[in-house]
Amino acid sequence: MAEGHLIGYARTSTTDQQAGLEAQLRDLKEAGCRKVFSEQASAVGVRPQLDAVLDYCREGDTICVTKLDRLARSARHLSELVDRLEAKGVTLRIMNFGGDAVDTRGATGRLMLNMFAAMAQFEREMMLERQREGIEKAKSEGKYKGRKPTARPKADDAVKLFNEGKRVAHIAKELGIGRGSVYRALGAAGINAAR
Repeated sequence: MAEGHLIGYARTSTTDQQAGLEAQLRDLKEAGCRKVFSEQASAVGVRPQLDAVLDYCREGDTICVTKLDRLARSARHLSELVDRLEAKGVTLRIMNFGGDAVDTRGATGRLMLNMFAAMAQFEREMMLERQREGIEKAKSEGKYKGRKPTARPKADDAVKLFNEGKRVAHIAKELGIGRGSVYRALGAAGINAAR
């Protein structure tokens, strides 16, 4: 196998996590990654930079991520990524894996990676189950109000901006709401803004 390069991948879920992204980028550079792909995207959404790093890597390369949850959304997703990388002759390295680095170069590393991914997924599912139980309990006690609406109070502003000639995408960005919320506000005001 040819001697390859270290290639980094960094991700945070939102733009509010800029410090976390900067820390990942710093750690990947310090680890010797010659090229780093980064993005701010949900683990369950479209991640063009993850696709880009998977296309970019070549036989002998090692893809580095600081933590497992920056890369894979589930144990199954991790397994699919590892299979795809192995087919290309590429190693995956998780730099902070319970205090140590682990990679897929050997059978032991692959086993550890899969075990930790399964445990992390189990832990997340248990947390979500406890969260759902807590919400149901709060609802039954009349204490759960749900998330405060962010777009409804801005509906009048959306209509005003639209009437000033602003485009829906611009209105959404300016008001910090989704485009769908702008369309709903316009529709409620009797304005037909074609999508």
